[in-house]
Amino acid sequence: MLKKYKLSFEVWGLFLFLMIMIPNFIWFAVPAPDDILRTASITKEIDTIASVCQVLMIAAISILRNKESKKLCFTLFTAIAAGCCLLYFISWIVYYAGMVNPFVILGLTVLPCLAFLFFAIDRKNGIAIIPITVFTICHFIYGMVNFIIIK
Repeated sequence: MLKKYKLSFEVWGLFLFLMIMIPNFIWFAVPAPDDILRTASITKEIDTIASVCQVLMIAAISILRNKESKKLCFTLFTAIAAGCCLLYFISWIVYYAGMVNPFVILGLTVLPCLAFLFFAIDRKNGIAIIPITVFTICHFIYGMVNFIIIK
């Protein structure tokens, strides 16, 4: 399986990561009203697994390239990934507008994961799909347990 891959900088993978991180950078600097995301997490072990998988995910989509993948172009998967990013940004806008509900929390936790997943599928990066999937599950559990179930 590794024979299909080469170490090669995937600028679009890094670009996707940086785009997803822009609202997070803003959030770090400027707290939102009714900012429930700043509360201490009760899923510390899951958060640790998620952090490790996030690093592996970003590394995989940024420096591993499937030799069979073509030049990035507009496909169904890139359109879905872009749509997930757009909905993610909208979720942040709604969050900053003071609306905090399960849909917004899921938008903030699941949509960026889906953007990464569809990007990896488009790039035929099966190696990246593994940490993306684990990260998605952990991020979903984090959002559900910390902000929806115990709310």
